[in-house]
Amino acid sequence: MSTAATLAEHLEPLRSDPAHSAVLLDVDGVLAPIVRHADDAHVPEPTRVPLIAVAKRYGLVACITGRRATTARRIVSLGSITYVGNHGAELLRGGATEVELDPEVAAWSERIAKWADAAWNDQLHRLRVRAEDKDVIRAYHWRGAPDEAAAEAEVRTLAEQAERDGFVVHWGRKVLEVRPPVALNKGRGVERLLGETDVSAAVYVGDDNTDVDAFEALRRLTAEGRLQIGLCVGVRSDETPRELEDQADLLVDGPHGVRTLLSALAA
Repeated sequence: MSTAATLAEHLEPLRSDPAHSAVLLDVDGVLAPIVRHADDAHVPEPTRVPLIAVAKRYGLVACITGRRATTARRIVSLGSITYVGNHGAELLRGGATEVELDPEVAAWSERIAKWADAAWNDQLHRLRVRAEDKDVIRAYHWRGAPDEAAAEAEVRTLAEQAERDGFVVHWGRKVLEVRPPVALNKGRGVERLLGETDVSAAVYVGDDNTDVDAFEALRRLTAEGRLQIGLCVGVRSDETPRELEDQADLLVDGPHGVRTLLSALAA
């Protein structure tokens, strides 16, 4: 982001008609700073304040995350907005208590659980790779491991096994996800969510490779005429993938830059 004026100009179409605009945000690295242990993530109160104001003003506000939807709601601590979890597999609507799971994805839950139990080994444990159970997805984190290079090498061996066994692997920032072989990405979640609304403008804010799919979904919806405006905002850090930077219409610097963006939307 070069100047405040540039940010204001990009956001003006949404600010001018908030009732028909959607604000869509990733959680980790966007609303919540990246932390050594994923379970410690939280959204700082100075970020929650403008987020709450945005939630009251705009027609749709949602978090689109690779986390489980209920976990994302706990991290953000705001029950009035919608959460799309597990890269589009889960939908937890604002104010609801039950998660809606995509039936095609749900069918893989038992199979991936059995695979994960069989694939775990002593070497992964010794290297302190952290396994995260996300129901239909298994994630393997090595951020903060005593020897991150060795931990990553072992995770890459695990990824090869997953692919041989018919699963799909996806790499993020020091994390591997093993997924069922169905169309499963944040773009799918964005399209499902926006397809239920009458919004004409949307902004998506993300920081990782998984968010590029959401960017592409906004651009498809715009090309098809279902959106008039689709703004793709990348969150810059030392680990930002080049592809995300290349695909973004606008870049902001870290969660602090996201806070500035939210404040501009709320103003």
